[in-house]
Amino acid sequence: MFDSHLQRPQDLEAIAARQQELAVRVARFAPVDGVHQAAFPCLSLIRTSAPTVCMPTVYQPSLGIVVQGRKRALLKDEVYYYDALNYLVVSVTLPMMGQVLDASADRPFLALRLNLNLEEIARLLMELGDRGTTPVAADRGLFVASVDEPMLDAVLRMVKLLDEPDDIAVLAPALKREIYYRVLRGELGQRLIDLAEGNGGNHRIVRAIEWLKQHYAAPLRIEELAEAVHMSASALHHRFKAVTTMSPLQYQKHLRLHEARRLMFAGGIECAAAGHRVGYESPSQFSREYRRLFGAPPRIEIARLRESGVEA
Repeated sequence: MFDSHLQRPQDLEAIAARQQELAVRVARFAPVDGVHQAAFPCLSLIRTSAPTVCMPTVYQPSLGIVVQGRKRALLKDEVYYYDALNYLVVSVTLPMMGQVLDASADRPFLALRLNLNLEEIARLLMELGDRGTTPVAADRGLFVASVDEPMLDAVLRMVKLLDEPDDIAVLAPALKREIYYRVLRGELGQRLIDLAEGNGGNHRIVRAIEWLKQHYAAPLRIEELAEAVHMSASALHHRFKAVTTMSPLQYQKHLRLHEARRLMFAGGIECAAAGHRVGYESPSQFSREYRRLFGAPPRIEIARLRESGVEA
């Protein structure tokens, strides 16, 4: 059921036509640079009129479809490029780096971000039934796959729906479900399947990530986390690193620093207070680790963010 499809010339022509229409529509709904929340809560439209520096950020589970331009995501030493012919799937919350590569005032970077709900995807998989034997995909919690015409058609219909606000409540959930289905049928859909299924080899890592998100400010005991997700400490460490490239402790540190950055930028909280709130007892340790991740001490980096207008 979940075999990938080769692109035929007529498919590429159809993709190009849909991308052109998508670019016009996304530019209209995102008239200025930034992230624009669509009327459909799970959908955001993104516009950037110039290349950006490589910035640390936390990617939430989502599908990223570029309509125009090019971007890259960096997970440690791994680089994932995505553009109008390749979409990005982030299936678990991942602290990464992101950078828009191709963008200009005349031809801005345009993209859509659709939030992924693994519980909804798991219910869809149950309805689809037995897929036969498939190898376990003990791999990263993100991947890049080729856009095909059926997926792009579903995405275009979702964007068109923004012109019909009275129809969104009824029709948008069905379109979101169709897009999920297209990802599952794609060339690397098994990676998402393995994370969404309750009996999938990596589903416990999804639970571990959720546990860490809820307890990021508390001291981390690996044995406690392993017990919470019903794994041995060694198995947890191995599988967690396979999905995220980080140990649970490194992952928690990234969550802490990103949350402190958000508190300082959006909440105006003093850096020492922000560090303490996210679990740091030592202000000097907080400042040192913050500088290592973001490239500057907290006060300087937050001031630069405000001057640049970049969202934290």
